[in-house]
Amino acid sequence: MCVGRCSRIVGPCLLVLGTLSVVASILLLFPGGAWQYVVDGHISRRAKIMPGAWGGGVMVLLAATHITAVGWRCACCSDCGTRRNAFLSVVLSKLALLGSAACFFFSGLGLTDGPLCLYNATEPTNGLIWDYPFVDTPSNRGLAHSYLFYPSTWGTCMEPVGIVAWHVTFFSLLLLVSAAEIVLTFLQIINGCAGCLCGFCEGKEAGFSRVPEVR
Repeated sequence: MCVGRCSRIVGPCLLVLGTLSVVASILLLFPGGAWQYVVDGHISRRAKIMPGAWGGGVMVLLAATHITAVGWRCACCSDCGTRRNAFLSVVLSKLALLGSAACFFFSGLGLTDGPLCLYNATEPTNGLIWDYPFVDTPSNRGLAHSYLFYPSTWGTCMEPVGIVAWHVTFFSLLLLVSAAEIVLTFLQIINGCAGCLCGFCEGKEAGFSRVPEVR
């Protein structure tokens, strides 16, 4: 596949994934669409970091915008500074790879920790408290005993309503999106390196097409 053609595929895909990442990260701040929990500070620590906004979002969107622009620009003309633009796409893709990897890491931690919610604690203090009921408990040690596989335990959280499903849905979405971003940015790094060495093949194809036919 031509370097420019590959950029025209990878770039728009990263634009879509980056936008999804930002939206998912923002929605994690508003459980059930309610804003009062942000004001009260009752948002999980992983959601407050917003890895999908800066890691899987802004850093990926910057690279995606450049990759898309270069890919389509080089489809229209053969003189587009291909090696210079290819090198810049490699640099931006590496930053996007780091950002998406950070998003993947923090999203995994967010799923492991579970949400911050109001629940009825029995130890060490009785009563309703805001905390992480699924972190470091005897019933949640090891992946096989994770709350993720036992929806029946999600009712432990009393407030916000449906917080566990909300938390799991959007952190899982961030995990999948960032994994796809990692794959695409890695492919674009290879693609950009090929562009640095060989240039974009559209220009070569255009050149060959202008060679008069030998009779």
